[in-house]
Amino acid sequence: QVNLVESGGGSVQAGGSLRLSCAASGLRSTSYYCMAWFRQAPGKEREGVADISIQSDGGPLHYADAVKGRFTISRDNSKNTVTLQMDSLKPDDTAVYYCAVDGGICFHQSLSRPDWFNDWGQGTQVTVFS
Repeated sequence: QVNLVESGGGSVQAGGSLRLSCAASGLRSTSYYCMAWFRQAPGKEREGVADISIQSDGGPLHYADAVKGRFTISRDNSKNTVTLQMDSLKPDDTAVYYCAVDGGICFHQSLSRPDWFNDWGQGTQVTVFS
């Protein structure tokens, strides 16, 4: 059984930074996975933020247009952990952020297909105030 544990988040003034981490357990060591961050603001649909393939040495990573140049996703394969560094935060980034995992590598359309992801973390709140 896959288990995702998120950490980080909190409240920060616009222009500030936060770091989110997601540790995955229960993954098969011989398989590739796509780990992604999604977010959901009140009254809005869940949207993809960034994704990265884990348990591989390469593979593509993707960012939503809204966060390109501000957010950086990275992985630690030895710990099955993915980190999302969020810089230059804006009030529009306020949302609950969820970590999710899907079998296989990340595809270009992965961020637009939350239904592809079978396992989800509990979510962590990020609040950016002006």
